[in-house]
Amino acid sequence: MTFIDYVENFTSLEQHEPILFFDEYKTFKISKKESIKILGKKYCKYINEFWTSKQRQSNSIHEISYRACYKPQLPHFFIESFTKPQDIVYDPFSGRGTTIIEASIMDRKVIANDINPLSKILSEPRFFIPDFNELKQKLESISMDYSLKADIDISMFYHRKTEAEIMSLKNYLYKKMESNTEDALDKWIRMIATNRLTGHSSGFFSVYTLPPNQAVSPIRQIKINNRRNQKPEYRNIKERILKKTRSLIRKIDPSLKKQLLKNHKNSLFLTLDARKTRPIPDNSVQLTVTSPPFLDVVQYAQDNWLRCWFNSISAKEIEKKITMSRTIEQWSGIMQKVFNELYRVTKFGGYVAFEVGEVRCGKIKLDEHVLPLGIRSGFNVIAIMINEQNFTKTANIWGIKNNKKGTNSNRIIIFNKV
Repeated sequence: MTFIDYVENFTSLEQHEPILFFDEYKTFKISKKESIKILGKKYCKYINEFWTSKQRQSNSIHEISYRACYKPQLPHFFIESFTKPQDIVYDPFSGRGTTIIEASIMDRKVIANDINPLSKILSEPRFFIPDFNELKQKLESISMDYSLKADIDISMFYHRKTEAEIMSLKNYLYKKMESNTEDALDKWIRMIATNRLTGHSSGFFSVYTLPPNQAVSPIRQIKINNRRNQKPEYRNIKERILKKTRSLIRKIDPSLKKQLLKNHKNSLFLTLDARKTRPIPDNSVQLTVTSPPFLDVVQYAQDNWLRCWFNSISAKEIEKKITMSRTIEQWSGIMQKVFNELYRVTKFGGYVAFEVGEVRCGKIKLDEHVLPLGIRSGFNVIAIMINEQNFTKTANIWGIKNNKKGTNSNRIIIFNKV
């Protein structure tokens, strides 16, 4: 019995015993269930720890820091349940690329979209796993000009020598991009460098700063430096790019390397508004797994100002494009158009797994607002799944104050097109 078979056949909300359902590989246990009435109809919420979020249990290629991202185990669960090899898996808010990379690892074709160009910079290069020695030779060929200085003050983050190396690499990559001669190795270097700009350990280019998936303001960094009595020390950026590369590719064998490359040839990477994705054909996507921006909880452009600077991207222009709604009404209006577009691209018999969370300290449960959006677009509701796990510090970043409950949750509404 698959998960879908289980949900469709389960009718007893009053049953007190934990329920098990079976698919070809696993047994899952429902620890708790709730019901909610929306648009005059009763829907079930199935609650348990359906998957673990332990990052080290997933493939190493996922380990790129990016604020507001879920762990690979989430898309893996739905890709395994609702697709077969070479089906198309889509993420309209791709972020660091967790869904599409996990899908490609599982031998699915992918479509990635994110209006933030940093998403493509951080995700697409990981489909082209480099030969380590070739990468090393490429890095050695890039000359470092230690007389260079940034056009903005970043001295609170970097040693003067490190700053010069960052500027040398920034200029090199800009020239390659402008001349349209940027190859796969260049894009890999850009991706790693963008990821290593700031962080909390010696593996990053910067002095100690937190968290590793965003850049604090220069004023805030000065305060951190004063509080910790620290000043930026020299950090060789080429060494750190190679070190991070070793870590990322440690679980990539030759067959998976070929598979990622093959699937990229049949994939699509877009930087469009998720409401307007005309390059995606009608009725083509078997499964969408995604998580949209949650109201104004996370300031994407503000967090990525330094990454944008390094990649010669205007953070202000990105901020204008990215949807950060302040009210649930504004957010719902935008997401309704996203669902209309998802209905267009989804195959008949295809699925959407739409992950949201609790925002405003748990006062707003976005799953209850998302469910009617999907219905109005024409989708059928399969279930609301709530994956609960032990509380993690990530929840603080999202503004989820749930220490009292001791849990952190993913809320996923599953739709299908019939």
